[in-house]
Amino acid sequence: MRILFLTHSFNSLSQRLYVELTERGHQVSIEFDINDAVAEQAVELFKPELIVAPFLKRAIPESIWRHHRCIIIHPGIKGDRGPSSLDWAMMRGETHWGVTCLQADAEMDAGDIWASVEFEMRSASKSSLYRNEVTEAALTGLLQTLERIEQPDFTPLALDYSRADVAGQWHCMITQADRAIDWADDSAATVLTKIRAADGMPGLIDSINGRDYLLFNAQAETHLNADCSAEAGTLISRRDGAICRATIDGAVWIGHLQPVEPKGGEFGFKLPAVQVLADVARDLPESTPVLLVQPEKKDWQEIYYYQQAEVGYLHFDFYNGAMSTEQCLRLRDAVETAKQQPIRVLVLMGGEEFWSNGIHLNQIEAATSVADESWANINAMNDLCLSIIDSPDQYVIAAMQGNAGAGGVFMALAADRVVAREAVILNPHYKSMGNLYGSEYWTYLLPKRVGVERAQELTQNRLPISAQKACQQGLIDGCWAGRRGGFADEIRAMAQALIDAGSLERLLTEKRDQRLQDETIKPLQQYRDEELQRMKLNFYGFDPSYHVARYHFVEKLAKARTPSFLASHR
Repeated sequence: MRILFLTHSFNSLSQRLYVELTERGHQVSIEFDINDAVAEQAVELFKPELIVAPFLKRAIPESIWRHHRCIIIHPGIKGDRGPSSLDWAMMRGETHWGVTCLQADAEMDAGDIWASVEFEMRSASKSSLYRNEVTEAALTGLLQTLERIEQPDFTPLALDYSRADVAGQWHCMITQADRAIDWADDSAATVLTKIRAADGMPGLIDSINGRDYLLFNAQAETHLNADCSAEAGTLISRRDGAICRATIDGAVWIGHLQPVEPKGGEFGFKLPAVQVLADVARDLPESTPVLLVQPEKKDWQEIYYYQQAEVGYLHFDFYNGAMSTEQCLRLRDAVETAKQQPIRVLVLMGGEEFWSNGIHLNQIEAATSVADESWANINAMNDLCLSIIDSPDQYVIAAMQGNAGAGGVFMALAADRVVAREAVILNPHYKSMGNLYGSEYWTYLLPKRVGVERAQELTQNRLPISAQKACQQGLIDGCWAGRRGGFADEIRAMAQALIDAGSLERLLTEKRDQRLQDETIKPLQQYRDEELQRMKLNFYGFDPSYHVARYHFVEKLAKARTPSFLASHR
């Protein structure tokens, strides 16, 4: 089927639907919803059999839905209508929610229902729920819709609030007043819910030291202020770039802030809270993270490690998968520390939300010299990758629980075995960021796995691929199709099986021999030097495309057009 995606952006949901549909043989083209005329032109050029709106911020023009079947992916149960659907569901404490595939009509979200899929709500941020439960339900619902469209005797369900299974209702746009934190009355759990229900976009406005900031990336804290001695709302500690604020019954961590009204010299995008509040945060006591932890007793920190027999598990959970120079070096040091432990298998677990998306573009944009910080960041990424590659005494497994892009994909390939959840989406390319060349030893790691021709194809076409397709192509070694929460158990069983099978010494010997042979043919340092020579041109050369693309990305500027690699109809 010829399917046109009309979407505000090519976000995680749109990417997942795109790869799933194209891998099922559908012809999918994408148009960003810039204005009515552009959308109308896209329809005329592509002549779709179906239009799907996975992520819109306004209604589809009547000139389109009157003449074409348009399916809206709405993140709400049957009957739920209006914006802020998931926000309101979280604020109300719903235990179950859903996604509805409905046909565009004159009245917003009131069209005929083609499919509706429900899921259990999880204690998580809106962004996390959207990337996981909402995306899975949307995929199931859209596939059901496509099947039903092919059935001539199927009639979609008209919205009827008298039906027992139509439990939703109309909701207006949620406001900052609806989310406002009352520090004198709200528990830590309530504060977490309010911030998490606004995470990603638009953030929650709150005052710190007399100024308004948007709050993001809230995490639970169970030990600090356990005696409730600190006044609710006050800053009591800092850790890994985050600040800790007291509540009436404990405390919460807030990882990122954004000034509501930036003053001269301030940046108007998300940055680590300690960086935004530099003058205040430097006087806060530091709650130093401990690398080696007991998993069931740990509090929030970006990097932690634990051992089970001869297997070490290294977790690193960086907000949105972005890794700054400092984070890369901390993770490199953690890898080196893990390699010194009495382990034979090292499992790199990444984070539950993201594996890695490579260098930290926001941190680079905020640097005094964006070129110098870009250079420092990519070198720190390379140091990390080298530490993973150069591990002769451990068999390294990369366990990708979440999506990965750019240098984060190639960092995973530095491991000996790469396994991902089936739901993971990979973007193994850099070119969308202003023709960035990339490093992380990708010119060594990628052709080894997929060959020179496919390596060229993957890095040039700028399109996402599913974990399943990545496995078929040899980019990764395994794709796990079970439930989200079971992946860690599967990885633990895999790691222990390597120990029990008695073949680990052979694998390590083969690994050392192969590394020695590869080094003799072409040293790793040469790959790195060649890649960095190209990246130096990106950072310091006459072509400003990387700096322009990074600025547009960080500032979230509105799209002026749809890139041709997405809009095949153009």
